[in-house]
Amino acid sequence: MPWTNQVSGGPWGPSGGNGGSGAGGGDGSGSWGRRPPGGGSQGPDIEDLFRRGQDRIRGLLPGKLGGRGFGLVLLVLAALWLGSGFYTIAPEEQGVVLRFGEYSTTTQPGLNYHFPYPIETLLKVAVLTVRRVEIGYRSAADVARTGDRNIDDESLMLTGDENIIDVNFVVQWAVKDAAAFSFNIRNPSQTVKFAAESAMREVIGKSDIASALAEGRERVANSTEVLLQGILDEYRTGILVTELLLQRADPPQAVIESYRDVQRAKADQERLINEADAFKNRVVPEANGQAAQLRAEAEAYKEQVVARADGAAQRFVAVYDEYRQAKEVTKQRIYLETMESVFRDMNKVIIDNGPGGAGVVPYLPLPEIQKRAASRAREAGGDQ
Repeated sequence: MPWTNQVSGGPWGPSGGNGGSGAGGGDGSGSWGRRPPGGGSQGPDIEDLFRRGQDRIRGLLPGKLGGRGFGLVLLVLAALWLGSGFYTIAPEEQGVVLRFGEYSTTTQPGLNYHFPYPIETLLKVAVLTVRRVEIGYRSAADVARTGDRNIDDESLMLTGDENIIDVNFVVQWAVKDAAAFSFNIRNPSQTVKFAAESAMREVIGKSDIASALAEGRERVANSTEVLLQGILDEYRTGILVTELLLQRADPPQAVIESYRDVQRAKADQERLINEADAFKNRVVPEANGQAAQLRAEAEAYKEQVVARADGAAQRFVAVYDEYRQAKEVTKQRIYLETMESVFRDMNKVIIDNGPGGAGVVPYLPLPEIQKRAASRAREAGGDQ
């Protein structure tokens, strides 16, 4: 040993040369004993310190375990240290393993192992938990008492036709990459909120107010969701947008009543136009049908008249041909047919002018009397 002149106090006890004592006594070597020959300073002997430390540990162990007992203790401590690396990941989580503070790997649900601290550490990230961010409003804890609170700085947006619209929406999101989520963003909720507001303003800025308030609401929500997911992927946030819900899209509160009046007027206009179209669709087919009916009747009348004229002409020609062959007979037949047609519907009484005609009782119009009696009977039956 390089230090030979030491007292029994051990290497950490006070010592001094030439019978001196204390830190500053003797030859000035202090508490570390005599300064070695040659005048240079030298630190304590590591092997001697280690051996003396083993002796002290043996003194603390029960019984006379000696070197084997110390080794057994070291093995037990090493086993406990290595066993502390086992860990369990829940089904809704992923584990992010860091090796000396740097990302190493991502582990899935179940029993896993990593080198114990301080070599590797573990971060557990809930990847299946759906979180939500409200933009444009804040929902109250007691809605029945206070109601939702609108945030004008977030909700008021400018449309493509230079109108102002008040939009409230909710973004629901989860974690799809635990490592990127743990290291690439500091405040996930704030990041999603700012990105969602920016995406919504861009989509609203490309839409007109009539579309955003009515039939274009679903298109606005879908376009915003796609744009928001692209922004988060570009930032490598490890966030997945599960759904974007458009809660409200209305004109600003200051002009909402006037806007509703305009909308009601437009609705009345649309209603009147629809009623006019319905009347047109009903009247025009009826008019077309009546016109077609009149044309068909005219064609039928034309055919009828022409046919009658043709028939009359043919009959006249036939009579004329017969007249040329037998004039007297034809004249007589024509006369009889004419008288037949004239007297067909008349009440006729024929009195012979012969020798027996002078004694005939004067004529009584019996058919006319019968008609009058029948008419009176019908009238009497109708009064009853």
